[in-house]
Amino acid sequence: MNVHEKLNYVEYPANDLSKTKVFFSAAFNWSFVDYGPDYAAFTGEGLDGGFFKSEQASVTSNGAALLVFYSQDIEATQKKVITAGGTIAQAIFTFPGGRRFHFIEPSGNEFAVWTDK
Repeated sequence: MNVHEKLNYVEYPANDLSKTKVFFSAAFNWSFVDYGPDYAAFTGEGLDGGFFKSEQASVTSNGAALLVFYSQDIEATQKKVITAGGTIAQAIFTFPGGRRFHFIEPSGNEFAVWTDK
């Protein structure tokens, strides 16, 4: 549902669209719609968006925003991320309100997963 003046869509760079799509499909069961060879969109994942062909990557050390997934079983989600080809950038740690970890997907973009469990 599109809501007036609320976040609606996010776009991320990807230097290897194929590997990025395979990763998110395996780790989070996402599906994609390709719009030509340089763009792939996803919907129904909490926030719709897409990946565009680019040699750059989105990482917090460069000041990028961090998109964070929620998990009811953070250890299981971390295993899925690793099995799908992600790299753990920060192992599970506690913070006020829960626990989280950061990972890098095959195109070099950083994401995080948190839980309140």
